[in-house]
Amino acid sequence: MAEPGADEKAMAQTLAVRLWGSRWLLAAGVVAILIAFASASAYVLVPALLLLLAAAMLPVAGTRQSAQGAAAMEAIGLQRLSGEYLAAAVADPLIIFDRAASIVHANAAAFAAFGGIAPGLSLSLKFRAPEMQALLDGVLSGNVASNVVDYTEKLPVERAYRVSASSVGHGTDLYVLVFKDQSEARRIDRMRADFIANASHELRTPLASIAGFIETLRGPARNDPAARDQFLQIMQSQTGRMARLIDDLLSLSRLEMKPYLKPGTEVDLRETVDSVIDSLGPLARENSVAIERDYADGPLDVAGDRDELFQVFENLLENACKYGQSGGRVVVSIARSGAGSEPGIDVTIRDFGPGIPEEHIPRITERFYRVDVETSRTQKGTGLGLSIVKHILTRHNARLSIKSEVGKGAAFSVHLPTHG
Repeated sequence: MAEPGADEKAMAQTLAVRLWGSRWLLAAGVVAILIAFASASAYVLVPALLLLLAAAMLPVAGTRQSAQGAAAMEAIGLQRLSGEYLAAAVADPLIIFDRAASIVHANAAAFAAFGGIAPGLSLSLKFRAPEMQALLDGVLSGNVASNVVDYTEKLPVERAYRVSASSVGHGTDLYVLVFKDQSEARRIDRMRADFIANASHELRTPLASIAGFIETLRGPARNDPAARDQFLQIMQSQTGRMARLIDDLLSLSRLEMKPYLKPGTEVDLRETVDSVIDSLGPLARENSVAIERDYADGPLDVAGDRDELFQVFENLLENACKYGQSGGRVVVSIARSGAGSEPGIDVTIRDFGPGIPEEHIPRITERFYRVDVETSRTQKGTGLGLSIVKHILTRHNARLSIKSEVGKGAAFSVHLPTHG
């Protein structure tokens, strides 16, 4: 903490340094003014002006002293910045320790991340992982000036850090640990790897099937017209499956490339949902499913992209017709909700089929996640439909809620915010 009046003292010192550096110029100015007032003669004014010019030509010493004064002021300002202030300004967890590996200071981020740390605590006892011990030993021994290791903290939740250790200045006998959180980057890397593995598997299965049928058609079934027609039909189905998967992958890619929605466009939910129901009429009839409507009165407009919202309701209604087929009907309702802090419109698509077990609901919007793999593939699902729905709703600042009870069907509700 700075002493009372420290700022005033610093300003006074700065002013004194500047006046001293300009003393000759000031003196010459005063002499010139006095002479000018004493005599209006040009013979007197000219030498006075020359004297003033000569004084102005002597700024070297003053400039040097001014520079020295500025440096002194900068040093005073830096001295007032304590290690605690500097550590607090760092967003990452930071710990300052001494040659005995004892904590001297830890910032608020370090307390929040690790807890149970205090000045005097031994880092060797707090961080027992071999990589952390090796990091501390290497820096304290003087073998390396700085070093970096990867460290995973298990509790209270698992977090991955890139930890750097280095000495502070020269001859201070102080060292600093900085923990850079890598958890989100690691999670994204795992998701990317899982996505590539799943997509490869989904494409490899129909390709293997098509390759096997081609080999059969060129061999044993070469002269069997019935087998040839059957195999060609299966191959056509498999190529359609791959085409749908590629289309869904491209849809996800396009959505991720444009994460923000352009404001200002209004969508009539009544018209959009009616269009979806009309387009899926043949599928509903094929599955012996009756689609019922239950809409609120009045205008049902929201801000959004009409094509993307069409895709959302198409995915949800298609799933309801396919997987809720045994229920015989699907109810599509549109209602206003949230008259308080979050006004909006809810579009709910409810089927009366087998329902979804509770343990699957939190993961059902993950890419390639399936409640029943065989049923999904029989219904020509790609495992990406609900993931696309989730991405689109995120762009619309909307949310999806799922309620289901085994044996009684499932209800997928989309809440879209309204403005006013």
